[in-house]
Amino acid sequence: MESHAAGAIYEIRIRGHLSEQWAIGFDSMTVHYDGGETVLVGRMPDQAALFGILNQIRDMSLHLVALREVISP
Repeated sequence: MESHAAGAIYEIRIRGHLSEQWAIGFDSMTVHYDGGETVLVGRMPDQAALFGILNQIRDMSLHLVALREVISP
């Protein structure tokens, strides 16, 4: 049986381009840009970690455009 790391990989899209200084706050995720959006991609070990990132986006007053699960365990 193949072993998978715990958690799922998520893609989170935020309106606008985050500066490097702001992007550092998401160091557990890969950050790239697509048109007028910042795209964060990373593995979340559980839903608590995902909600932590979403709370961070809210606390920074960023505009969440989309959230999608890319790969699940």
